[in-house]
Amino acid sequence: MALLEVNNLKVSYGLIQAIKDVSFSVEEGQIVTLIGANGAGKTTIMHAVCGLIPKRGGKVIFDGRDITNTAPHKLVPMGIAQVPEGRRIFQELTVEENLRLGAFTRSDSREIAETLEKMYQRFPILKQRSKQVAGTLSGGEQQMLAMSRALMSHPRLLLLDEPSMGLSPLYVSTVFDMIRQVNEEGTTVLLVEQNARKALAIADRAYVLEIGNIAASGTGAELLNDDSIRRAYLGG
Repeated sequence: MALLEVNNLKVSYGLIQAIKDVSFSVEEGQIVTLIGANGAGKTTIMHAVCGLIPKRGGKVIFDGRDITNTAPHKLVPMGIAQVPEGRRIFQELTVEENLRLGAFTRSDSREIAETLEKMYQRFPILKQRSKQVAGTLSGGEQQMLAMSRALMSHPRLLLLDEPSMGLSPLYVSTVFDMIRQVNEEGTTVLLVEQNARKALAIADRAYVLEIGNIAASGTGAELLNDDSIRRAYLGG
């Protein structure tokens, strides 16, 4: 059974139908990516899955449970964490305060401390800057912090919305290495990403969105080797 199922999802903004009967699934242990041009509906789907915007139709099922109308704050205790587009860290708090807020649904202080140390081991720069105000970090460091904060809740499903946006090539590679490592450690990932080549390179399965519809799907490798996909999204 799929860990996440999106069935016949419909989302409208006024008279504009942004998402048109979209269905896809994410199996446990997979990295699944949604790619497409700007305005195709990728982030809208992510927001709908998280309950951040109303749906006009369809269902969202997580681990066999209907979460279509579940409030966003109830999803974290269920095992879903999101890293939104633009990172959205708490700029005025320190790095460590941001990380500890990611564990707000957990109560075991020893386990929280162990998870915190694991995040610091993964990104030593965060430990070096643990007492630094988060808003003073570079863009790449803020993205590391946002992803680490989400992982502090021990999610089964991690939702990543444009994690490489605005980052230098070095940090882009670091972020994708982290996504692969997190997945290898057992976390399922749903990834929305403009860098289609890097997203497809790590994806078990991928879906191409065009104007609110799924236009193509397959394994990451299949889409990487598809001539039409290469011409449209990978620069030939």
